[in-house]
Amino acid sequence: MTDKISRRDFLKLAGLGAATTAVLTGCGPAAKLVTREPYVKMPEYTYNGESTHYATTCRECAAACGLVVRTMQGRAIKVEGNADNPVNLGKTCARGQAALQGLYNPDRVTNPVKQNRSTDLSSNALTWDDAVVTVADALKNYKPSEIAFLMGMAPDHLFDLATELTNSVGAPAPVRFGALGMFEARATLSKAAEDMFGQAALPFFDMANADVVFSFGANFLETWLSPVAYTRGFSKMRKGTNGKRGYLVQFEARMSQTGAVADEWIPIRPGTEGLVALALGRLAAEARGVALPKSLANVDAAVAAGKAGVKLETLEALAVRFAQAAAPLALVGGAALAQSNGLQTAKAVLALNAAMNNLGQPGGVFLSPLAPGEDKYHRPASAQEMAEFVQKLNSGAVKVLFIHGVNPVFELPKSLGFAEALKKVETVISFATFPDETALTSDFIFPDHHSLESFGYQRAATGAAESVLSGAQPVVAPFHDTRATADVLLAAAASVGGKFAEALNYTDEFAFIQSKLQQFVPIEGGVFAAPEINTFMAYFQQHGGWWKTESALVVPAASDAALDVAEAEFEEGELFLVPFVSPTLGEAGANKPWLQEAPDPTTTVMWNTWVEIHPETAHELGLENDDVVRLVSAAGELEAPVYLYPAIRPDTIGIPFGQGHTAYGRYASGRGVNPADLFGLTFNEAGDLAFAGMKVRVEKTGRRQVLSRLESKIGVYGEGLGEH
Repeated sequence: MTDKISRRDFLKLAGLGAATTAVLTGCGPAAKLVTREPYVKMPEYTYNGESTHYATTCRECAAACGLVVRTMQGRAIKVEGNADNPVNLGKTCARGQAALQGLYNPDRVTNPVKQNRSTDLSSNALTWDDAVVTVADALKNYKPSEIAFLMGMAPDHLFDLATELTNSVGAPAPVRFGALGMFEARATLSKAAEDMFGQAALPFFDMANADVVFSFGANFLETWLSPVAYTRGFSKMRKGTNGKRGYLVQFEARMSQTGAVADEWIPIRPGTEGLVALALGRLAAEARGVALPKSLANVDAAVAAGKAGVKLETLEALAVRFAQAAAPLALVGGAALAQSNGLQTAKAVLALNAAMNNLGQPGGVFLSPLAPGEDKYHRPASAQEMAEFVQKLNSGAVKVLFIHGVNPVFELPKSLGFAEALKKVETVISFATFPDETALTSDFIFPDHHSLESFGYQRAATGAAESVLSGAQPVVAPFHDTRATADVLLAAAASVGGKFAEALNYTDEFAFIQSKLQQFVPIEGGVFAAPEINTFMAYFQQHGGWWKTESALVVPAASDAALDVAEAEFEEGELFLVPFVSPTLGEAGANKPWLQEAPDPTTTVMWNTWVEIHPETAHELGLENDDVVRLVSAAGELEAPVYLYPAIRPDTIGIPFGQGHTAYGRYASGRGVNPADLFGLTFNEAGDLAFAGMKVRVEKTGRRQVLSRLESKIGVYGEGLGEH
């Protein structure tokens, strides 16, 4: 060839060639540019005994952990963490490992159906052409103000698509909700950060570089915010620096898995966490000999200790340890914020950190960075906002409701009345992958692909110092007659035409994702750079996302306002109730037998719901292990067997959330009970549900139900071994 080529054109061609090579060798991403053939015809699948690995993103929660899935001959056979993703650095939790059992679940919705709100999954199958027409009719036959989207906390690309649609046609913005967001009290955390630091964001607690950590109800080893990331941080803190091991103190009424590995577990009275935090702050400041900030000036440590049910000497000793630490850190979450005084409690713990001068310091408190391309932190709806949404449904203002990635009939408190409000909506269309309670009460189910069959992206809200956008791609071809929800909406909008077609002017889901990622081409400072979008997309899939390589943590500006933390108010009853999300099941893992069979870390119970009662309290009530009791709150009642649990205050009982499904497949349905049936409609100042701010009455039923637990099996095996 005699024609000359410019250096820029050469680099473009070289970049595209390298990306294409990565695609075609089988060790790279499943690029949209490559036609997906049956696995028996694809060269990378024809080598017996050789594996192909794909980088993607876990959607078992919204933490945005990166995965690498091993496939062989077109089947996904093993999930591991993506070692490059800053959120999890190669680690996964049990739910991430069990994602395969969602992919292969025998109870998936395998094709579009006209459900007609029946109690069982309908056999009235539809074609996808029928489904697109149904969605198109729903868009064009109602006013934009009568259309609503209710979505889960993942994936973000679908939420962005729905937001783009609603903004363009004048419909209400999509509402996002997830049970984990409710139990984590995300609205409270972000509001506390806004009040204390002037910016609504999730705090980032730098546990990895701390040497003494005080945790107020934050079960960071289980389900809180980004558990894999915080578990990594805890591991590093435990190893310590210069031979000094990190020290953890857990303040909570019921010992969690996090509390079980702590150096000290302080069983304080529910609702007094904020009082204890301020008391520790004052005592630590006095131990350091520094001037008291306004937030601590009026604190009486002795009064706080009395209300919390802990000795003043205990708080004084802990305060000295905190004051002498090189990098002290306090974190708060979960049940501590699920009280009427939850917002003040969160602010009190942030004030404790400020008093230790750890804001923006290694081992201290930062604000989590925004994900790439994000303008501000977009939190999920609070429970109070969901109550307002339910009122809107009840009023008849919503004529058509699209639901994706969330199961509100199960996840929301029954007292909120979502199931009843759903009956007021003329057309309900679910895009559920599984036949959950909400999907069955819909008019139509148009099943989305499983996450391991899907393209997409997810923003990391917290858990990493870097700004992270995790990428998703199919690791296998779809097993069933499912379709990407984004593609269904795009096809329907094109069919309607007019402003709907103009709003979603994309050929397919992949083209929409490309349009959103175009802004990062060619930006330097990321894990990779690319000269144009096709190369970028290939690398995006190969790396499992795109993230900054430098820390993007925000240093908060401290506020020294006076704080007034009152005791939490409780509904009438005999014993405090502390609900907690099952560490193994999460909010949506009950349909996976691996997770059902995994013993609870503190009780070893499996396949059921239990009520944790202190042995002394059980003795007073005449109760033994496996006795079935009835819990009665102001909002409802339920029955479950007793587990005698010494690691809980005698005035408190605990119960896990995750079971109690009436649908959701054979592994979930009919097992245990749903503690959300007990929740009333009390909210804290940030709008989060005060689910831990209630008391219940315990009644004997006279019946027994033997709990399946690991210790029983060990006992049987142990007896056999002893006889030999």
